[in-house]
Amino acid sequence: MPQSRDSGQTAAPAAGDTTRERVLTAAMEEFARHGIAGARVDRIAKLARTSKERVYAHFRGKDALYADVAAREYVVIAEATQMDPSDLPGYAGRLFDYFVARPDHHRLIAWGRLELPRAAAVADDPDQAVIARKIDQLRQVQQAGQLDPAWDPADVLALVNQIAMTWASQPELSEAAAVHAVDPTTAARRAAVVTAVEQLFPRAR
Repeated sequence: MPQSRDSGQTAAPAAGDTTRERVLTAAMEEFARHGIAGARVDRIAKLARTSKERVYAHFRGKDALYADVAAREYVVIAEATQMDPSDLPGYAGRLFDYFVARPDHHRLIAWGRLELPRAAAVADDPDQAVIARKIDQLRQVQQAGQLDPAWDPADVLALVNQIAMTWASQPELSEAAAVHAVDPTTAARRAAVVTAVEQLFPRAR
């Protein structure tokens, strides 16, 4: 998942200062609702109960602020969903659950993909580190005979992620399914996601 490569680094907060955390929380809401270009620092400051000057004391612009918000979100997602490479259907189900419960978090990530150019990966890019670790985990279960080695593990990860986020990334289809699907429940959508991944990448026996 990409994030901004703003040249400015965020300023270190003073010990015990909670302003930075309030700003990050407020910025999460603002970016998810309005995107990066549409987000306004004065609204973030007001929601965080601080001033624009204090926001800029911690972050050198909206791109840097978005980068921090997105980076924190990627860590939270990774911790909440925990990919088990021998049980990819279960992983897909956890991703589905996460974004169903937090559609604003999916919007936050989607805005970054739409609005920010993808710079070349850097050595300490936390997103790329997580992706590389998951690909390596998939390669290991292939070597152990628990996953079809004919698949490139990078393709496996991309396909599982895309299937898991099908409904989160297409809210108009979610609305249509609620009206037109044989079973309009969220549970049915989740079951479809898990079944699709199971058929492609069965759980290790």
